[in-house]
Amino acid sequence: MSSRRPDPLAQVSDFEIRLLKLFRSVVECGGFSAAESALGIGRSAISQQMSDLEQRLGLRLCQRGRAGFALTEEGREVYQSTLQLLAALESFRTEVNGLHRHLRGELNIGLTDNLVTIPHMRITNALARLKAQGPDVRIHIRMTPPSEVEQGVLDGRLHVGVVPQVGALSGLEYQTLYDERSLLYCAVGHPLFYVDDQLLEDERLNAQEAIAPTFRVPPEVQHHYQALNCTASASDREGMAFLILTGRYIGYLPDHYAQAWVQQGRLRALKASHRYYDINLAAVTRKGRRAHLVLESFLEALAQS
Repeated sequence: MSSRRPDPLAQVSDFEIRLLKLFRSVVECGGFSAAESALGIGRSAISQQMSDLEQRLGLRLCQRGRAGFALTEEGREVYQSTLQLLAALESFRTEVNGLHRHLRGELNIGLTDNLVTIPHMRITNALARLKAQGPDVRIHIRMTPPSEVEQGVLDGRLHVGVVPQVGALSGLEYQTLYDERSLLYCAVGHPLFYVDDQLLEDERLNAQEAIAPTFRVPPEVQHHYQALNCTASASDREGMAFLILTGRYIGYLPDHYAQAWVQQGRLRALKASHRYYDINLAAVTRKGRRAHLVLESFLEALAQS
């Protein structure tokens, strides 16, 4: 007669599941000796773990000895329950993995202007991967100034944003994506357009009418604008491009954004060897955010892109 456990099994932990998998292998192999090669452990270790399982269940699962290996009545019932449990676990794993392959929901992403011309295209590539992984995902992009992107992420209107990393705000997490270089440009028609850099004195350059940004820039960038004669302002880089292309102003633009006009002969960089600054562009998410499978999949794609 078997010795039954006085109390019911309180829980099934990872340890019990591992022991049940060993038990299944022993039964399917027909005994301890035959299971050695399948499990990759010795008979004594198998025997010890079977004893642990029997002690935890409070049941005698099998007879072993000179007469050979045989399941008890309780052992046969536990074996059938083990098959059901392990099948349910595998079904759970398959279904959860299926959710990763068939994402549903929305991604609200806020972007500062003029990132589409960055050659690396990490955002574009990550969005492409997300859409391939979840054809039913609905993507909504909002183009707003960096401060509004960060505020949108903070208050939950946006799941993620991409902004120049001027200063980390409390409550937000930043993942660096790009290093962006901005050069000082003038357009065809400007008095400096055909002046050779070697003949262009800083005093003359600083006297030209220039454009200041109204969006935040890091302190180390501000001195580049303080050196200029800023008589106009713009709330974003596209606004600065509009003014520079008039041929009346000089101003800083990201080199990737200006490249098409440079190739067309409409813009030129002024003293590019030292009239430049670099800014990190970062993906920004809210700290302590709730689990959001679409967002996490996008961030994973962004990290891999």
